[in-house]
Amino acid sequence: MVTLVVALLGILVWLAGRYESSMVQSRLEHDASETVTDIRSELTRNIQTFQALQSSERTPSSWHQSAIELLREHREIMRLEWRNEALEVQAFAETPYRTSVFERLGRSSMQADVSLTCTTARRLSGSAYSTSYFMPQPNGLGLEVMDMCLPIVAAGRITGFTIATYSLQDILSELVGKQLSRGVGLSFTEADGTRLALHGVPAKGSRIYIAQQLLDLPGNTMVVRMESRLGTPALFPNVLTALVTAMSLALIAVLFLFARDMRRRLRVENDLGEALAFRKAMEDSVLTGLRARDLQGRITYVNPAFCKMVGVEAKELLNHSFPSPYWPPELASMYQQRQEIRLAGNNLPREGHESVFMRRDGTRFPVLIMEAPLINAVGKHTGWMSAILDVSEQRRVEELSRASQDRLQATARLAMVGEMASLLSHELNQPLAAISSYATGSLNLLQGETAAEKPAAAPTPPLSEDLQLAMRRIAEQAERAGKVIKSVHDFVRRRDQVREAVQPRALLDAIMPLVSLQARKLGVRVVIEVDESCEPVLCDRTMVEQVLLNLSRNGMQAMQNLPEGAPPGGAAPQPGKVLTLRIRPAASNAHSRWVEFAVIDCGQGIAEDVAERLFTPFFTTKEEGMGLGLSLCRTVIEQHGGFLGFEAAEPQGTIFSFTLPAALAQDAGSERP
Repeated sequence: MVTLVVALLGILVWLAGRYESSMVQSRLEHDASETVTDIRSELTRNIQTFQALQSSERTPSSWHQSAIELLREHREIMRLEWRNEALEVQAFAETPYRTSVFERLGRSSMQADVSLTCTTARRLSGSAYSTSYFMPQPNGLGLEVMDMCLPIVAAGRITGFTIATYSLQDILSELVGKQLSRGVGLSFTEADGTRLALHGVPAKGSRIYIAQQLLDLPGNTMVVRMESRLGTPALFPNVLTALVTAMSLALIAVLFLFARDMRRRLRVENDLGEALAFRKAMEDSVLTGLRARDLQGRITYVNPAFCKMVGVEAKELLNHSFPSPYWPPELASMYQQRQEIRLAGNNLPREGHESVFMRRDGTRFPVLIMEAPLINAVGKHTGWMSAILDVSEQRRVEELSRASQDRLQATARLAMVGEMASLLSHELNQPLAAISSYATGSLNLLQGETAAEKPAAAPTPPLSEDLQLAMRRIAEQAERAGKVIKSVHDFVRRRDQVREAVQPRALLDAIMPLVSLQARKLGVRVVIEVDESCEPVLCDRTMVEQVLLNLSRNGMQAMQNLPEGAPPGGAAPQPGKVLTLRIRPAASNAHSRWVEFAVIDCGQGIAEDVAERLFTPFFTTKEEGMGLGLSLCRTVIEQHGGFLGFEAAEPQGTIFSFTLPAALAQDAGSERP
């Protein structure tokens, strides 16, 4: 124990000395760095003064007067010169504080060094410094000086140079702060240690401390050396004696208490390790995601189930604030506002809410979040604890169950519709065939009677022509009704339908009589836009005509409640009610071409809640509708390989459009224009 105490005291004394020495050395290093900074700053400030000294209107005499005033303020400058571009002296001034440093050897002896320095300044487009050189003085002593050359630039061209001669010793005495140079020795040395100039003498002491800093100037590099001396650190024997006694008694007491505390600590650590191991095993095995946040919203804890749920490692989540990496980008702003409101509250209720998270691969999944305040052992609110459940499987099962119920109901109703369609097609085919036969027979009889009563050259009366046209239309529509019923019957029974190459304009021409009839009744103007470059389409002609007719009727009915109604008496339709039927080439790929059909109305548009269920079977907004029209239209178009959709029209209205494949060359045949 005694040996330990003695060793500790010896180490303490040694460390105290080392600490004091390190403090002195660190302070000296800092002072040397400050010295270099002061010298560099003052030299830079002098350059700015030299630049202000020159002007295009200044004469040698005025320049000399300004230079004398500048030399009175800067004792470190021995001589100032104004030289032209050829380095010929235009004017110069000597320091008033000493005799000329060039009195003995003359200025011309340094012409080569000046020329080299100004060449460097011209290349750098700024100030340059020469290497220092020794100038002997008449009193038997000498000075170590260096030159600074600064180009004079006028209109982007060098017109001359300002040359300043510095005394290295005066730089140390004038440009270094008095606080830094007090009690230390300052000197300029070369890289090999040769001393160039010295200022000040270090205080007496038994130990020398040296700090060196590099002064790097354009064209010249010198070392600033700072020396300081320090005596033996002062130590008081009475303090050491008291310290030894106190430390001895304290050490004995500490050893006794340490041994007793160590035994208690080992027992507590074993219990804590077992508790932590049990807690860790429980957290790793739980399937619920756990997440803790502090009062600033940073994540402080996540369990493996949560990391697996979002596909992000724990080290990427810890200490992460808003926005969280598992937030969908489109919902990040809403989530952040919700969290800021939550963090701003003093109390957080224990409640659950649903949200949507995003995995690392970008997939979204629904979660149920139950969040509660996180209270520490002293009852302080330190954050929030969240339990997160992945409910995507539950939602999927619920959606499948709901979809199954909807499909069962739709299947039952569609089966009933199929039976009704089969029954209607069987019951209506015979009267329609009879109507067609009677219309054809009446037309034949009417034509024969007309031919018998009138000579061949006489014109047919207008009434007979109108009657023939009406009978012909009756026959055509009866035949068309039969084809529609047959197509519906084949569609319900899923038979292969006959498709043919048809010109797009022919599909419009077939439905225009019926469209025009309803347009006159509702006061709607019909506009047809057909791109003649469209190719024939391959389709079931009757079913596609029904799709066009259904969409046209829906468009006209959507405009019947507009403020400007149709005028009575069959007058011209209002200009606001316009139905546009448009045909143009659609997007194509390398394997097929498409033709786009569009029906555009000017109605009030489709509400968002209606748009989501628009193509759902048995959904309708009409009192007399069954809700099968648009659903069957989409089914017909999809059976042709096309797509039926809608979008809003500007400034109002709706555009229903669908695509049909263009017929191949061998299918088009004679139908191609």
